[in-house]
Amino acid sequence: MELINLSRRLFVAATASMLVAGRVVGQERQARRDLREPLLRTSKTPDPQGDVTAGSHPLDEAIRIADEALRRIREEIDDYKCVMVKRERVNGKLGEREFMYARFRNRKRVDGMIKVPFSVYLYFTKPEGLKGRECAYVEGMNDGKLAVKEPGIAGKILPIIWLAPDSVLAMRGNLYPITDAGIENLIVKLLEKGHRDRKRDECDVQYRENAKVNDRRCQLLEVIHPNRRAYFDFNLAHIYIDNETRLPIRYAAYTWPKGRDQNPEPRPADDTLIEEYTYLDLKLNPGLTDHDFELQ
Repeated sequence: MELINLSRRLFVAATASMLVAGRVVGQERQARRDLREPLLRTSKTPDPQGDVTAGSHPLDEAIRIADEALRRIREEIDDYKCVMVKRERVNGKLGEREFMYARFRNRKRVDGMIKVPFSVYLYFTKPEGLKGRECAYVEGMNDGKLAVKEPGIAGKILPIIWLAPDSVLAMRGNLYPITDAGIENLIVKLLEKGHRDRKRDECDVQYRENAKVNDRRCQLLEVIHPNRRAYFDFNLAHIYIDNETRLPIRYAAYTWPKGRDQNPEPRPADDTLIEEYTYLDLKLNPGLTDHDFELQ
């Protein structure tokens, strides 16, 4: 009965978030319309061996913001819970938006040793085909495997399925393994992309204050690579930094339109979406315990 009540509460909370999450796409389009001339811009003929790191670059401020967010989440945040919304293009096919109640515990090191392991718990509420699925992963435990519990009859036949995070079954319908989930990992990936792209020209960066993700006021960072190059991952990326927490709570990346190698003023659109991740109802440092990362 406790699990039923928990599931009902999680479903109601996630459904409420889902109703307002639908506004995110519309807000993103409006935010893009409100952007005007970039604060920093460079767009030059690329040098295949070029490295422009010696001088200033449009990505410098974005990298500074990401560095500060990474410092904050590593030094000040032990754990958090939220409703996570994920959508990814896998093998050329754009999947449905997945809504899940999520808990995360950040890795903490003392004298180079892992004192607190990275931990994840997910409870899916949408789409219908995933509703009720539970996943749990704790770094260094259970031979490094991910625990999965399916809803309905499947869950009764096989109460718990143990999978390697990067196995074929665990990766089905996913761009990344569960070990890459969460805000800290998102920041690390953004920094990797930023430092790599900083070595190149052909990059426009725009900033907008008072953008929104649902009811959260954010600073929107828009990064544009106008020309398709082998070393660029995206044509357009939107990064929403929450004004209060100073953490990224939404990231969306888009490729170049089919058949086009130049797109200097891209717009968010499903046909070019690569991946998007949104963290709703974020609650920092709720004091999660080991029990919170076990299947219910």
